[in-house]
Amino acid sequence: MTIFGVIAVLAPIFGLIVFGAITAKQNWLGADATNVLNRFVIRLALPAELFKITCDVPLAELNHVGFAGAFGLGMVLTFGLNWLVCWRRDAGRPHRLSNAAIEGLSAGYANTSFIGIPVCLDVFGAQSMAAITISTLLTACSLFAIAIFMIEVDERAGGRTGPVMRRVSHALALNPLIFMPFLGLVVNIAGVSIPSAGTTFVALLAGAASPCALLTIGMFLVESRKASTAPLVGTLRLAGMKLLVQPALTFLLAVTVFSEQPVWSREALVLSALPTGTGPFMLAKLYGREAGVASQVTLLTTIASIITLSTILVWVS
Repeated sequence: MTIFGVIAVLAPIFGLIVFGAITAKQNWLGADATNVLNRFVIRLALPAELFKITCDVPLAELNHVGFAGAFGLGMVLTFGLNWLVCWRRDAGRPHRLSNAAIEGLSAGYANTSFIGIPVCLDVFGAQSMAAITISTLLTACSLFAIAIFMIEVDERAGGRTGPVMRRVSHALALNPLIFMPFLGLVVNIAGVSIPSAGTTFVALLAGAASPCALLTIGMFLVESRKASTAPLVGTLRLAGMKLLVQPALTFLLAVTVFSEQPVWSREALVLSALPTGTGPFMLAKLYGREAGVASQVTLLTTIASIITLSTILVWVS
């Protein structure tokens, strides 16, 4: 894939963010549209997308321990490093755990579905769907669950450990971002056949997740351009960790620790080098945390990945 191919993949994403900014500038959807759209995505559309992924994936494709280990460990290390930086910086500030979780997520949450699918299919062919599926499950389910757990603990901080953990467990069990992908896996393993009307319903709802999330980011960037306290140095650090450090860690792990085959190592490299997805921003907005960093990292990594991702793709090709 050439740099023009990467631009062709990224242009609609950047275009939707810009269109969202225009929408907010012209006030086409009203005063509270950003929050309403965000709740729609994170409560309805994204859970449907996660259910669809886990329900449809052939279980045999998940049996790639080396790839999962390299991608997952690279993702978690990137998350953990940035979580630690934010945790130490915010000593004494409110919602320290939540802010650290969102910043860690901003550095480690790759856009594996919206960008990863067209890029990997073009470079590696149809066999890359297994790697795309595993990376999407690890990113959108596992890493999301870790961040949500931290935020829920922070929301209920101040009480005794036992009651707090019970309330957190209850909140996680009722969170559609947690139980919908697991429900999809249960349906998949049980071999339950969903009627065509049901699959069409889920597909239509899931298809709204990415475009609505990108529109929301554009709208938020306009609405918060004066009020945001997101420091530039923090945004640049997170973008650098996402586009440079995470792929380097992942590829090193794939080659040296897990001794993966070259094609799987390269797929892990490409998928970990993708720009930040919309998940961190949506969580920040949902829980009322500082969303400026997450939205700016998503925008910056999407633009900068034209260079970084093109370089990596030329190399692996």
